[in-house]
Amino acid sequence: MATASARPLIQDGFECREMNDAEFAQYEIDQAEAAQAILDAEAKAKEKQTILKRLGLTSEELNALLS
Repeated sequence: MATASARPLIQDGFECREMNDAEFAQYEIDQAEAAQAILDAEAKAKEKQTILKRLGLTSEELNALLS
């Protein structure tokens, strides 16, 4: 029975292996940046909805005005 790996596995040529220290450090940085990008996009969408609500417009009405 296989045990759970502490680090993700990567394909290196024909070999499947666990990430080394440098790869894992970069992986963690990339994961944190991706999570932050999602949070930023959600905050921007919420801010846009707040502005539209304050103006009394729907996103469809705004798109019609901008087209």
